[in-house]
Amino acid sequence: MKKIKVSFLAIAALCLIGSMQACKPKNAGSAVSGDAAAQTYVAPGKYDEFYNFVSGGFSGQLAVYGLPSGRLLRVIPVFSVDPEKGYGYSEETKGMLRTSHGFVPWDDLHHVNMSQTNGEIDGRWVFVNGNNTPRVARVDLKTFRTAEIIELPNSAGNHSSPFITENTEYVVAGTRFSVPLDDQDGDVPINTYKDNFKGTISFIGVDKTSGKMDISFQIETPGVNFDLSHAGKGPSHGWFFFSCYNSEKANTLLEVNASQRDKDFIMAVNWKKAEEYLKAGKGIKKKVRYSRNTFDEKTHTTKSEILTEVTTLDPKVLKDICYMIPCPKSPHGTDIDPTGEYIVGSGKLAALIPVFSFTKIQEAIKNKTYDGEYDGLPIIKYEAALYGEVPKPGLGPLHTEFDGRGNAYTSMFVSSEIVKWNIKDLKVLDRVPTYYSIGHLMIPGGDTRKPNGKYMVAYNKITKDRYLPTGPELSQSAQLFDISGDKMKLLLDYPTIGEPHYAQAVVADVVSKNSVKIFKIEENNHPYVSKGEGTTKIVRDGNKVHVYATVIRSHINPDNIEGIKMGDEVYFHVTNLEQDWDVPHGFAIKGADNGELLIMPGETTTLKWIPGRVGIFPFYCTDFCSALHQEMSGYVRVSPASSNIALKWSMGTDNGATSKTASASKGSGATGTSRSR
Repeated sequence: MKKIKVSFLAIAALCLIGSMQACKPKNAGSAVSGDAAAQTYVAPGKYDEFYNFVSGGFSGQLAVYGLPSGRLLRVIPVFSVDPEKGYGYSEETKGMLRTSHGFVPWDDLHHVNMSQTNGEIDGRWVFVNGNNTPRVARVDLKTFRTAEIIELPNSAGNHSSPFITENTEYVVAGTRFSVPLDDQDGDVPINTYKDNFKGTISFIGVDKTSGKMDISFQIETPGVNFDLSHAGKGPSHGWFFFSCYNSEKANTLLEVNASQRDKDFIMAVNWKKAEEYLKAGKGIKKKVRYSRNTFDEKTHTTKSEILTEVTTLDPKVLKDICYMIPCPKSPHGTDIDPTGEYIVGSGKLAALIPVFSFTKIQEAIKNKTYDGEYDGLPIIKYEAALYGEVPKPGLGPLHTEFDGRGNAYTSMFVSSEIVKWNIKDLKVLDRVPTYYSIGHLMIPGGDTRKPNGKYMVAYNKITKDRYLPTGPELSQSAQLFDISGDKMKLLLDYPTIGEPHYAQAVVADVVSKNSVKIFKIEENNHPYVSKGEGTTKIVRDGNKVHVYATVIRSHINPDNIEGIKMGDEVYFHVTNLEQDWDVPHGFAIKGADNGELLIMPGETTTLKWIPGRVGIFPFYCTDFCSALHQEMSGYVRVSPASSNIALKWSMGTDNGATSKTASASKGSGATGTSRSR
């Protein structure tokens, strides 16, 4: 009989799912303490204590929740088009989704990291990853909007990002899938993986004032698969620690073939030493092609550019950049405690948690306590780097965060639980079940130098019986725990947009104190802005028609437009004249094949519309703004291409009867009588 290899993880997962389907856990209904509702209740008119930024996974979006309420406050579109906000539909935001592959309106947003100053979250930016078409985005927390997206060359699968140094010097990203590098011939047999496939780690420099991102350098690595990483802090500042798997360099059925070795690795990267080599001219310039897209809040437009060069370093030549540390196989993450001394590994197929010492790692490097090499990189002996092991914590350790009181909390994927343990003596202190198959967990500031050890949130992969059924797929799940005492206490279940992976939270005041309420109309430098109703106009340029329009409670100017012809491309450049907080306006027109606009106070946004037939087409405000919101509308008349209907427009007159008539020449136009309703 032919033997079939099945991984431990697959068997455990199948058993776990089977047991969940068979019966509801006996303690599921009584897991919440009696005062939990009071601890999570945020009264009307009151604010949550924390902003919680949660990855949207395959939705390509970033969700913002309040804690402790668990209320969804906002969904920020990053890598996916979003009709609610017009993101990816307006002419200004389409450029944010351009790549070297063209317009890519989706990605897989897995991980979230907030900018830091002195190892503490500073509330300026949130960085998120695009896993599929490798990209890193920066979300500006003044506006809660995507400000920049940079593509990663020499990369395939950007799961291992974005991770932050303690002063946001760099956002760092590792490749999930090793491939031939961009300057090499990629048309090679897949089974030549071990010879032709390589990985890279990208160090993206961040401007301290503007946040603008540039790829400072890349490190070429062996063809492993990188997973989660964290930067050192305090004594370990200047180092990065990446978990990596598939040290077997398998290219098929990784479930089996990438789990053969007893251990995989943590790669320790000395980025300060890498900087020295760059200054010494040791970097190699390589021709590549990647995009960078930046949204300008002054012009309300996107600048898209293609960049063609990147600097790489080779650690096989520069031997003191990268070191390999053995770690239980198939590690998912590497986490650094607040002191910067202890590096916690994981192993999804392990039943222990290894804790490494930065001091011991440095001693091992100094004394060359190595156990050979892996693809030319020194392997530090496991025992030489190890501080100790947490024995029998559970099955499938995945992700660890810290409470700032000397304790660590590790999610156990296979046994569906969270384990609390002490960093110094490595003893398990407490454990609680999660429902079910927990992935990541989050403590506000839990990967910084100063965690806020009040709450912890578990992000679970499977919910089963926790919520009302919604067809074949149930809601994604999060669970809030109180960790302020000796024991973890479940306070709240709440659903999330799918699929939650990594998350970070910060005290709300750190972010809200800098929040933008309006865009000042006098500072609007959009090329098609109308700064008042007297400046509205329509300009024909061949078959392109530019409508300079305004919106204000409760009318659109102009609201009657004639002289549009079949074959025209019509651009509605709509300026929101409001200067009052929380009064956006929308704009949509019948038959548009893209989406709507959502225009913030003082902003200008553009909708492209190509009429598909002759007739009358209503347009209207899509975002409720006042008691007369329903009346905030207008009409466009579309005539045959051969017609002689002149271009004219008006507001407040009868079908444009008193409006001036515009000639069809470029730049001509007329303004109808304008009056408030």
